Amino acid sequence: MDVTRSVMRLHIAIPALDELDFLPHTLAAIANQKASFPFLVYVCVNQPDDWWNNTEKTEICQNNQKLLKFLNDFKDFSIHVIDKTSKGNGWKNNEHGVGWARKTLFEEIFKTANDEDIIVSLDADTLFSEFYFQSIGENFIQNKIEVLSLPYYHKLTEDESTNRAILRYEIFMRNYFINMHRIDSPYTFTAIGSAIALKVKALRKIRNITPLSSGEDFYLLQKLRKMTPISNSNSEKVYPATRFSTRVPFGTGPAMIKGNSGNWESYPIYHHSLFDKIKETYNIIPELFTEDKNTEFIHFLKEQYKTDDLWSPLRKNFKMLPQFTRAFHEKADGLRILQFLKIKNNELNISDERALLENLAIFYSLYKLPRLASQDTPSNFEGDFSALPVSELNLLRNKLFEIETTLR
Repeated sequence: MDVTRSVMRLHIAIPALDELDFLPHTLAAIANQKASFPFLVYVCVNQPDDWWNNTEKTEICQNNQKLLKFLNDFKDFSIHVIDKTSKGNGWKNNEHGVGWARKTLFEEIFKTANDEDIIVSLDADTLFSEFYFQSIGENFIQNKIEVLSLPYYHKLTEDESTNRAILRYEIFMRNYFINMHRIDSPYTFTAIGSAIALKVKALRKIRNITPLSSGEDFYLLQKLRKMTPISNSNSEKVYPATRFSTRVPFGTGPAMIKGNSGNWESYPIYHHSLFDKIKETYNIIPELFTEDKNTEFIHFLKEQYKTDDLWSPLRKNFKMLPQFTRAFHEKADGLRILQFLKIKNNELNISDERALLENLAIFYSLYKLPRLASQDTPSNFEGDFSALPVSELNLLRNKLFEIETTLR
């Protein structure tokens, strides 16, 4: 018997707020797992405590109580339930949101987990195949990884508005991932809280997650990447729910709601030339090690850090090029890259539709991929996503998914 496999456990962490209609399906997917690894399931049912005094929120509190009862009566497997919903137990003051729920779950896992155990972060509306847990465990053992950003795919629904919104959002995310991979950025990952797995020791090293109300998954992966590489490859993927949602201030659900009203300003299709500007700076890191250079990205970084002397402190503290390079990427991190892209995208003033088509041309050429067959090409694409039927938007999403899967 493989001793490592017999010892290593998976700890499944699920935050849940008003998820009575969805969590039972996720638990059914867990019950259906064919895994040789032992696993433990943790659910944190949560909401702010003062919602009990808010007439607009009491229905959510009551639904959370029903979910709490459902979990306590659940018989298919053992669930460690964390009650952050009953009166007096909910979040106090500013300590609330999915970030606090994940932090609480991870702290509970720390109490009994070994360093080599794996935390699998899920959401309460996530589905996956019966081999999902097994694929994760085997991946960590065979490839000796510490952090995994898992592949994802949103299934379509019967509602056209929902489908249109999620497809447009996925196109944004996959375009970003492919371009980040293309320039060989260390911050090439997709931040989806339901698609992250990591060694317990990795989370302990960074002293747990920063408990933000949303965006906690992005900052978690960024902190982890500054410590260790992040793997993007796995044989199985997750299927997050496709739905409009206001559970967090920003993220997939709010992006869909905003986009459904016609506003995609926060989620543009970044043009490949913007990533090329970052790559230009990556290419001269060996020169920056010895002398100052100027690029658009460096100018932006100087503005962000409010200094004209970014590099001499790094040269003083890091005497070898590999150490200097690592320090450069810690300063020019994923957040700075996103900020740069947003600012420069507004200056570029290129439509999302044009950016996507020009990006696809670059992707086809670079990765030696066959172009879309004539029957797969959007038939009436006149520079407006809203003019495309859902079926053709889906073709574009699937083409990007195919490219991304190859790169992962």
